[in-house]
Amino acid sequence: MTETTAAEAPRKRRKIGRAVLLVILAAIVLLARPADRHLRAASLLLRFADERAQGFLPEYGKHALEESLTEVPSTRGPVRARVYSPVGVANAPGVVIVHGVHRLAIDEPRLMRFARAIAASGVVVLTPEVKEIADYRIDPASIETLGAAAHSLRERLGDRPVGLMGMSFAGGLALRAASDGAFAKDIGFVVAIGAHHDMRRVLEFFKKNETSWPDGHKEALAAHPYGALVLLYSHVEALVPPADVAAAQGAIRLWLWDDREASKAKLAELSAEARTKVEALLEGKADVPALIDEMTKHPEQALSVSPAGHLGELHAPVFLLHGATDSVIPASETQWLAHDVPPALLRAALVTPAVEHVELRGEPSFAQQWELVRFMADVLDVAND
Repeated sequence: MTETTAAEAPRKRRKIGRAVLLVILAAIVLLARPADRHLRAASLLLRFADERAQGFLPEYGKHALEESLTEVPSTRGPVRARVYSPVGVANAPGVVIVHGVHRLAIDEPRLMRFARAIAASGVVVLTPEVKEIADYRIDPASIETLGAAAHSLRERLGDRPVGLMGMSFAGGLALRAASDGAFAKDIGFVVAIGAHHDMRRVLEFFKKNETSWPDGHKEALAAHPYGALVLLYSHVEALVPPADVAAAQGAIRLWLWDDREASKAKLAELSAEARTKVEALLEGKADVPALIDEMTKHPEQALSVSPAGHLGELHAPVFLLHGATDSVIPASETQWLAHDVPPALLRAALVTPAVEHVELRGEPSFAQQWELVRFMADVLDVAND
């Protein structure tokens, strides 16, 4: 997941804020009657870019919020979650937003800002804490948690199907949950942002620094070390002997948390050979292709968390969004998803330079701004159906 420094964030958000203003003016002038839906979408994006923004545009269609912690029942026990409810909205629609790979899970500031932006638009938002994803593991067990969260929110809203929105690897898991007949009545639409289609192909990307597209062409792209480190963390047994697995995972986990000193202390618990291998991995010097070859000896593990081969079971409309230069999960994965989702259910598949993995970036062009506003307007429309 791409990080934004404290110094860069305000500048980037101001740029996006000014850009959104132009789009809104165009919507008012050119669209007339449909302008409201685009104004609401643009207002949402502006609040996400800067939650302190004030004035007509960020306030348009904005509702006060109530936030509370709750628990979602699941077959594996209660799941910690947070609910964001717009005040004074009768029969509000709902959406479950699933966090990306991050230890803070539902407390991660960007996720909370995004949830508030959507909820303030008149949508009840539930964010469940998916323990495997929070522990940097892409695990099929998470699929049931996502489905349970959608079921819980549906019951909360009086039996109205809800949306399911997943970020990064959670986007692929969201599509898997929506393809599961057990949750068909709970999930009314799916939004996958920066998602994967086939984990085997993503692993090949990390191995070769090359993406494969549905039309058969290949493209060179340097894979972000973060993505490979996350996937290797889940398969550390390919790197070290069984006796060293727990300490190796601990060292990698602390490294992913940016706690370098604690990670180094954990490395001291490893055998000399294992410590050398893990240090090389953390320093970007490991033979990643060889490690991935070891992981892919068991393709069923990758298939168990991949939407590939399951999307024919979908019954809900699908929206796909991906950053054009994403080096964690390449944009080609969204093109594969678009190719695999039943055509009648694919509402939008947007690959744009205005997004970097799962967040807004830079100063998008007018056309890129308009695409984002239209995308989000269409999502809000389906939510309110």
